[in-house]
Amino acid sequence: MPGPNTAGDPRTVDGVGVESSLWRAIAVFRAGALAYVVYLTARASGDFERPVLAWVAVAGMGAWTAFATWVYAAPARRGWPMLAADLAVTGAMLYASRYVIDPVVLAQGASTLPMAWTASPVLAVAVAKGRRYAASAALVLFGIDGLIRGWTNDVVVNGLVLLLLAGLVIGYLNTIAVTAERRMRQAAQLEAATRERDRLARTIHDSVLQGLALIQRRAAELGGSATELGRLASEQGAVLRTLVVTGPIDRAGTGAFEVDLRALLEPCGSPVVTVAVPATIVPLPLGMAGEIKAAVVAALANVSAHAGPGARAYVLIEDEGDTVTVTVRDDGAGMATDRLAEAEAAGRLGVAQSILGRIRDLAGTATITSRPGAGTEVELRVPRPGMVPDQRSAIAPHRTR
Repeated sequence: MPGPNTAGDPRTVDGVGVESSLWRAIAVFRAGALAYVVYLTARASGDFERPVLAWVAVAGMGAWTAFATWVYAAPARRGWPMLAADLAVTGAMLYASRYVIDPVVLAQGASTLPMAWTASPVLAVAVAKGRRYAASAALVLFGIDGLIRGWTNDVVVNGLVLLLLAGLVIGYLNTIAVTAERRMRQAAQLEAATRERDRLARTIHDSVLQGLALIQRRAAELGGSATELGRLASEQGAVLRTLVVTGPIDRAGTGAFEVDLRALLEPCGSPVVTVAVPATIVPLPLGMAGEIKAAVVAALANVSAHAGPGARAYVLIEDEGDTVTVTVRDDGAGMATDRLAEAEAAGRLGVAQSILGRIRDLAGTATITSRPGAGTEVELRVPRPGMVPDQRSAIAPHRTR
């Protein structure tokens, strides 16, 4: 799951994954490098100009090692403030070599007081922020090393090369490893979703679809008012078959599944209902698409019930990027201006709840335009998740032409 860094950065996987393992490895490196510093200081302290200062610096490195290990253990604390402090402390310990070791000896290529411990912040920056920032941290330490040595030998350049290689390689490997781990997690999620879809498909086929098919056959046998029930059963069966066959889409690999709105609305077509869809998919979150589908079905049911015999309906899907618009229009009898208000006052809330309420819950707008003898048009506009909702009134229940 994402860590505290920039969203979408492949280095931000926390928990027990690759990045956490790298942070533990850096902690082990700090401790091992510190132990080597203690050994070298104990062996060479007699040659130092200020051995007491050397041991004070070593004690400071020990305290910082413990503190940094504790801080970096929590993903939330691996930001720039700690990384900058780590680099500053390491640079100060490196610069302290100027006061501990004879400058002439340093100029001749002698080891600095921190030795390999100097690479610790470069590795930390490489894992937290990537190889480019790690290279910048290496250049900072290179400048301090050159300053205390006087830029007089190849050891300065050799140190820079080693720091750059460490930062670049660790940063690159971390990016590759974490990206691979994320893709494995996405593949596992997709496999689990596929298994669940297959299980649901079996259940739907063995129960729901067979039940809908039975209702359709019996309604056809009974005729009359039961014909509408059979038509609805047929439509819902087609929708379920579409979902079973195509399944939801996980385009971003985040587990937030989407579905093609065209696949949901095309089965609404019939001899009296024409459905027009774009040439490309219209992906929407599964729940949102289902609510739009339910609102469209309710609008078509109103056409069947109130538009009059011989009325035709037309469904149009428009994908505008930040919003999706579905229009349901009919050429039927239309209705008076106050018809919806009267129905709501009488407690008949079909339009208010089934259409307007659903779209309002999706932060969209629903506009119903009608007049007697001129048919009715229902326009449903829904913003995609993450987009700024239309600042107009959430629901425009009715207007005349």
